[in-house]
Amino acid sequence: MKKVLFICTGNTCRSPMAEAILNKMLQDRDHNSHGIISLSAGLNALDDMEATPQAIEIMRSVGIDLSRHRSRSVDDELLRDVDLILTMTRHHYHQLQEQFPHVQHKVYTLAEYAGLPTEEVSDPYGQGIEAYRLARQQIESLLEIIVNRGDIFS
Repeated sequence: MKKVLFICTGNTCRSPMAEAILNKMLQDRDHNSHGIISLSAGLNALDDMEATPQAIEIMRSVGIDLSRHRSRSVDDELLRDVDLILTMTRHHYHQLQEQFPHVQHKVYTLAEYAGLPTEEVSDPYGQGIEAYRLARQQIESLLEIIVNRGDIFS
């Protein structure tokens, strides 16, 4: 069973969207047999917070229900239990490596892992629905590249 962990700041918009999008992509393409589990957490998350209303709305528009999502903060136990860690920005990447140097061999930014190392997923928190739509579309595009390339399965 391979576990992929998405990391953002508060675990209420970008990383839960990425978690849900990857899970749906794998389900839709019948890749469940590969045994991949997608998870998310936040570097500065408060545990048990709901996804933002905008994240819930923008994901609902593509048939994904985020209403049951509850945030969780990154901890050493979670990081040890995953195989691949994908952050939304280089700042998250560096913060994670500074706080948990033992995981540096399995940490990438989402865009870097997709082959676009200068790109970052901007934080839509506190902005309008369009910022959430753009973040979702960017996450979808990056995950499409990764899933189509296939190395996430090995």
